[in-house]
Amino acid sequence: MQNVEIYTKDFCPYCSRAKALLAQKGVEFTEYNLLKQPNLKTQMVERANGGTTVPQIFIGDRHIGGCDDLFALEFASDLDGLLNA
Repeated sequence: MQNVEIYTKDFCPYCSRAKALLAQKGVEFTEYNLLKQPNLKTQMVERANGGTTVPQIFIGDRHIGGCDDLFALEFASDLDGLLNA
């Protein structure tokens, strides 16, 4: 299974939805909470090609985008393939 990383903030409903989908699928992920680790925001923006909102989700070396992008992959039946590549 691919390494999954997600940049989040507390009380972000989109972050909660994305993490819930990953947990429902049994996916372990590394979470970077920008409120607890604000120094990681610059890294996130660079990795996300300028994306400044949370969540920012990465599967392997691929930038997925945010919550809506993650759910779009799930609804298109492409998420499992990416996770297991």
